[in-house]
Parts: sequence; structure tokens; C-alpha cells
Amino acid sequence: MSYGVSAALQAAVYQRLAGDGVLSPLVGGAIYDAAPPGAVAGTYVSLGPEDARDASDQVGRGAFHEFVVSVVTDAAGFQTAKTVAAAVSDALTGASLPLSRGRLVGLWFLRARARRVEEADVRRIDLTFRARVED
Repeated sequence: MSYGVSAALQAAVYQRLAGDGVLSPLVGGAIYDAAPPGAVAGTYVSLGPEDARDASDQVGRGAFHEFVVSVVTDAAGFQTAKTVAAAVSDALTGASLPLSRGRLVGLWFLRARARRVEEADVRRIDLTFRARVED
């Protein structure tokens, strides 16, 4: 297994989201590599946790990376969050991302979980994607 492509994959995902002409205006450019500290007003997108597992074969080293992209909003209802989540999904699903190390073989949407965070009165959608990379 190689975890060496992880940072390159994260950077490419961030760049893709930050540069997306549909997503970025929806959140006013509020796309973060890490969730901002404290309470943030409005709507934002944040890269989240990642799990990786070996996908090496006889040809070379590789890995599957499952990572979360979160949409968080204080807007009433889920409409805003779902609109932004759809833009995230459209920007990443099947994308061909250039990596500074390794190669992205494929990028797929796996699942989403929408919920209301009661204590903060915000809506949150966590989208999980799977990427197959070679190093």
C-alpha cells in the first residue's frame, strides 16, 4: 500500500471544489480544507475525514481513499444544503483530477447523510466519495 498520494489527492479535491463555477458562488467561496473553528454563519463546504486501504496489485502500489466533504448551513430547512451538496457531487463524481503525485484512476460518489445538528440549529450533509489512486 501507499499512502503517499493522500496529500496530492486532498489538494486536487480542494482545488476542484474551490474552482468550480457553480459551487463557489453558492457558498461565496467558503470552501475550507479544515472546518473553521467556532460557529460560522452562512453556508460552507469543508473537507473531512478520510480512510484509506490498500489496492496494490502486481503492476504497482495503489490505494482506495474514502473521504468526506461536508456541507454546513444555518439556513432554515434542507433546501440550501441539498443544493450545495448536489453541486459538490457534480463537481467531484467522475472528475479527472490532476495530482502532484500519483494518478487518479477513478472518483465515485458513495453515500450522503443529511441531518440537523440540534444544539447549533444548523443543517449538515456529509457526502462520502471513493477515489482509486496509483502511486
